[in-house]
Amino acid sequence: MSRKAKAKAKTSSDRPALLRRALALEWITVAWMSAEGAIGLWAGVTARSLSVLAFGVDSVIELISAGVLLWRLMVEIKRRESFAEATEHAARRIAGVLLLAVAAAVVVGAAWRLWSRTGQSFTLAGFAVTALAVPLMYVLARAKLSLADALGSRALHADAAESIACGYLAFAVCIGLLAQLALGAWWVDAVTALAIVYFIVQEGREALADEHDHE
Repeated sequence: MSRKAKAKAKTSSDRPALLRRALALEWITVAWMSAEGAIGLWAGVTARSLSVLAFGVDSVIELISAGVLLWRLMVEIKRRESFAEATEHAARRIAGVLLLAVAAAVVVGAAWRLWSRTGQSFTLAGFAVTALAVPLMYVLARAKLSLADALGSRALHADAAESIACGYLAFAVCIGLLAQLALGAWWVDAVTALAIVYFIVQEGREALADEHDHE
């Protein structure tokens, strides 16, 4: 037996254990995104911060995506992979469209903020949750990418890409909040919101690209 064939056979025999590890990572993702989304939405509304609110909405969409991937993994374990792929296939397309819609709403909101010259308050809760998200998303993304390669799962790879984008988005919001605290300028939040649109659009495109790759 060739080295490649042996490696494939080993991966096949280890697949149930790898799937359980992936399942555990998704449960961690669901738990964190639930807290991140709730805090982000509350902090964004309370402080009238568009960037933190957008971060919270993005977290909710990622929570839905993680929930679908949980279903996808459990279905593969209990039933058959083809059904799981079809489930993930449709849900990721919906998530991609929702993310692009969020990006469009953020652009409109930021433009209105800049036009009306309305500001916001610094939010300690928003700063804390985004600061914690940066290292956590890095660790989760690395673990997911490793498992995605071992399982040959494009769905898990796309989910890891979402975690990476979430980490960058959190970093941008965190820096924006620090700049807002230091400068006290009314325009910082709107500019930060426009900056994170790039990461939200990247997430949406990644989800839609993953959808087309399966067709």
